Amino acid sequence: MRGDADEARRNDGLVVNATELMERVRARDADAFEALYDAYHRLVYGVALRVLADPASAEDVTQTVFLKLWSSPGSFREGNFPGWLARVTRNRALDLLRSRAAHPQLEFPEAMPEDDALEDTVFAQLDREIVRRALGRLADHERTLVELGFFGGLTHQELARRTNTPLGTVKTRIRTALRKLRTALDGVAAG
Repeated sequence: MRGDADEARRNDGLVVNATELMERVRARDADAFEALYDAYHRLVYGVALRVLADPASAEDVTQTVFLKLWSSPGSFREGNFPGWLARVTRNRALDLLRSRAAHPQLEFPEAMPEDDALEDTVFAQLDREIVRRALGRLADHERTLVELGFFGGLTHQELARRTNTPLGTVKTRIRTALRKLRTALDGVAAG
Protein backbone atom coordinates (compact mmCIF):
# COMPACT_ATOMS: atom_id res chain seq x y z
CA MET A 1 0.00 0.00 0.00
CA ARG A 2 2.79 2.39 0.91
CA GLY A 3 4.53 1.64 -2.41
CA ASP A 4 1.36 2.65 -4.31
CA ALA A 5 1.21 5.97 -2.45
CA ASP A 6 4.90 6.64 -3.18
CA GLU A 7 4.35 5.83 -6.87
CA ALA A 8 1.33 8.15 -7.01
CA ARG A 9 3.36 10.99 -5.47
CA ARG A 10 6.17 10.42 -7.99
CA ASN A 11 3.68 10.40 -10.86
CA ASP A 12 1.99 13.58 -9.57
CA GLY A 13 5.42 15.20 -9.42
CA LEU A 14 6.10 14.22 -13.02
CA VAL A 15 2.79 15.71 -14.17
CA VAL A 16 3.39 18.95 -12.25
CA ASN A 17 6.97 19.05 -13.50
CA ALA A 18 5.82 18.46 -17.09
CA THR A 19 3.29 21.29 -16.79
CA GLU A 20 6.03 23.62 -15.55
CA LEU A 21 8.38 22.46 -18.30
CA MET A 22 5.69 23.08 -20.93
CA GLU A 23 5.37 26.66 -19.67
CA ARG A 24 9.10 27.05 -20.29
CA VAL A 25 8.81 25.39 -23.73
CA ARG A 26 6.15 27.97 -24.62
CA ALA A 27 8.83 30.56 -23.83
CA ARG A 28 11.15 28.67 -26.28
CA ASP A 29 13.41 27.19 -23.58
CA ALA A 30 15.40 24.41 -25.31
CA ASP A 31 16.60 23.00 -21.96
CA ALA A 32 12.98 22.50 -20.86
CA PHE A 33 12.22 20.77 -24.16
CA GLU A 34 15.24 18.51 -23.71
CA ALA A 35 14.10 17.65 -20.17
CA LEU A 36 10.62 16.78 -21.46
CA TYR A 37 12.13 14.66 -24.19
CA ASP A 38 14.38 12.86 -21.71
CA ALA A 39 11.42 12.15 -19.44
CA TYR A 40 8.86 11.10 -22.06
CA HIS A 41 10.52 9.89 -25.29
CA ARG A 42 10.30 6.27 -24.19
CA LEU A 43 6.58 6.64 -23.48
CA VAL A 44 5.99 8.14 -26.94
CA TYR A 45 8.12 5.56 -28.71
CA GLY A 46 6.47 2.72 -26.75
CA VAL A 47 2.94 3.83 -27.61
CA ALA A 48 3.86 4.30 -31.28
CA LEU A 49 5.58 0.91 -31.40
CA ARG A 50 2.56 -0.84 -29.87
CA VAL A 51 0.23 0.71 -32.47
CA LEU A 52 2.51 0.35 -35.51
CA ALA A 53 4.60 -2.75 -34.66
CA ASP A 54 7.43 -1.21 -36.69
CA PRO A 55 10.46 0.39 -34.99
CA ALA A 56 11.31 2.73 -37.89
CA SER A 57 7.74 4.02 -38.10
CA ALA A 58 7.62 4.38 -34.31
CA GLU A 59 10.77 6.51 -34.51
CA ASP A 60 9.15 8.68 -37.19
CA VAL A 61 6.06 9.17 -35.03
CA THR A 62 8.24 9.98 -32.01
CA GLN A 63 10.07 12.59 -34.07
CA THR A 64 6.80 14.05 -35.35
CA VAL A 65 5.21 14.23 -31.89
CA PHE A 66 8.18 16.03 -30.35
CA LEU A 67 8.54 18.34 -33.34
CA LYS A 68 4.86 19.22 -32.96
CA LEU A 69 5.40 19.73 -29.21
CA TRP A 70 8.22 22.20 -29.93
CA SER A 71 6.52 24.00 -32.81
CA SER A 72 3.06 24.18 -31.18
CA PRO A 73 3.54 24.06 -27.40
CA GLY A 74 0.16 25.72 -26.91
CA SER A 75 -1.56 22.51 -27.99
CA PHE A 76 -1.12 21.26 -24.40
CA ARG A 77 -3.07 23.53 -22.10
CA GLU A 78 -3.35 21.71 -18.79
CA GLY A 79 -4.10 18.36 -17.25
CA ASN A 80 -2.34 15.03 -17.28
CA PHE A 81 0.64 15.59 -19.57
CA PRO A 82 1.67 11.91 -19.96
CA GLY A 83 -1.94 10.97 -20.76
CA TRP A 84 -2.24 13.80 -23.27
CA LEU A 85 1.11 12.89 -24.85
CA ALA A 86 0.11 9.22 -25.13
CA ARG A 87 -3.17 10.21 -26.80
CA VAL A 88 -1.42 12.53 -29.28
CA THR A 89 1.07 9.75 -30.07
CA ARG A 90 -1.65 7.18 -30.56
CA ASN A 91 -3.54 9.52 -32.90
CA ARG A 92 -0.42 10.20 -34.99
CA ALA A 93 0.32 6.48 -35.22
CA LEU A 94 -3.25 5.71 -36.26
CA ASP A 95 -3.06 8.46 -38.88
CA LEU A 96 0.06 6.80 -40.25
CA LEU A 97 -1.68 3.42 -40.37
CA ARG A 98 -4.62 4.95 -42.21
CA SER A 99 -2.36 6.62 -44.74
CA ARG A 100 -0.59 3.30 -45.41
CA ALA A 101 -3.89 1.56 -45.97
CA ALA A 102 -4.92 4.10 -48.61
CA HIS A 103 -5.03 3.11 -52.24
CA PRO A 104 -2.08 3.84 -54.57
CA GLN A 105 -1.58 7.51 -55.39
CA LEU A 106 -3.17 7.25 -58.83
CA GLU A 107 -6.45 6.01 -57.40
CA PHE A 108 -8.73 7.93 -55.07
CA PRO A 109 -9.82 6.17 -51.90
CA GLU A 110 -13.53 5.38 -51.66
CA ALA A 111 -13.89 7.55 -48.60
CA MET A 112 -11.74 10.65 -48.45
CA PRO A 113 -10.42 11.43 -44.98
CA GLU A 114 -11.92 14.40 -43.25
CA ASP A 115 -10.12 17.68 -43.94
CA ASP A 116 -8.51 17.79 -40.49
CA ALA A 117 -7.13 14.24 -40.76
CA LEU A 118 -5.84 14.91 -44.27
CA GLU A 119 -4.19 18.14 -43.12
CA ASP A 120 -2.57 16.41 -40.14
CA THR A 121 -1.22 13.64 -42.38
CA VAL A 122 0.22 16.10 -44.89
CA PHE A 123 1.79 18.24 -42.17
CA ALA A 124 3.24 15.17 -40.45
CA GLN A 125 4.91 14.11 -43.71
CA LEU A 126 6.21 17.64 -44.34
CA ASP A 127 7.45 17.90 -40.74
CA ARG A 128 9.38 14.63 -41.06
CA GLU A 129 11.07 15.76 -44.27
CA ILE A 130 11.96 19.16 -42.83
CA VAL A 131 13.44 17.55 -39.71
CA ARG A 132 15.37 15.01 -41.80
CA ARG A 133 16.91 17.82 -43.85
CA ALA A 134 17.77 19.78 -40.70
CA LEU A 135 19.33 16.66 -39.15
CA GLY A 136 21.36 16.16 -42.32
CA ARG A 137 22.99 19.55 -41.81
CA LEU A 138 24.36 18.61 -38.37
CA ALA A 139 27.93 17.43 -37.88
CA ASP A 140 28.17 13.63 -37.84
CA HIS A 141 29.00 13.47 -34.11
CA GLU A 142 25.99 15.66 -33.28
CA ARG A 143 23.58 13.85 -35.59
CA THR A 144 24.63 10.45 -34.22
CA LEU A 145 23.97 11.53 -30.64
CA VAL A 146 20.60 13.08 -31.51
CA GLU A 147 19.49 10.04 -33.49
CA LEU A 148 20.61 7.53 -30.86
CA GLY A 149 19.15 9.59 -28.04
CA PHE A 150 15.90 10.78 -29.56
CA PHE A 151 15.08 7.85 -31.81
CA GLY A 152 17.04 5.06 -30.15
CA GLY A 153 15.80 5.89 -26.68
CA LEU A 154 19.26 6.05 -25.11
CA THR A 155 19.94 8.20 -22.05
CA HIS A 156 22.86 10.60 -21.92
CA GLN A 157 24.78 8.10 -19.80
CA GLU A 158 24.11 5.31 -22.31
CA LEU A 159 25.21 7.57 -25.16
CA ALA A 160 28.45 8.38 -23.34
CA ARG A 161 29.18 4.70 -22.84
CA ARG A 162 28.22 3.66 -26.37
CA THR A 163 30.21 6.43 -28.09
CA ASN A 164 33.08 6.40 -25.58
CA THR A 165 32.57 10.15 -25.07
CA PRO A 166 32.60 12.01 -21.72
CA LEU A 167 29.10 12.65 -20.36
CA GLY A 168 29.57 16.43 -20.33
CA THR A 169 30.64 16.38 -23.97
CA VAL A 170 27.58 14.30 -24.89
CA LYS A 171 25.27 16.80 -23.17
CA THR A 172 27.02 19.78 -24.78
CA ARG A 173 26.89 18.22 -28.26
CA ILE A 174 23.20 17.36 -27.91
CA ARG A 175 22.37 20.84 -26.61
CA THR A 176 24.33 22.41 -29.49
CA ALA A 177 22.63 20.13 -32.01
CA LEU A 178 19.18 20.96 -30.60
CA ARG A 179 19.91 24.68 -30.85
CA LYS A 180 21.02 24.24 -34.47
CA LEU A 181 17.87 22.25 -35.20
CA ARG A 182 15.70 24.86 -33.50
CA THR A 183 17.33 27.62 -35.56
CA ALA A 184 16.84 25.64 -38.77
CA LEU A 185 13.24 24.76 -37.93
CA ASP A 186 12.39 28.29 -36.75
CA GLY A 187 13.78 29.53 -40.08
CA VAL A 188 11.46 27.17 -41.95
CA ALA A 189 8.47 28.20 -39.83
CA ALA A 190 9.23 31.89 -40.39
CA GLY A 191 9.75 31.40 -44.15
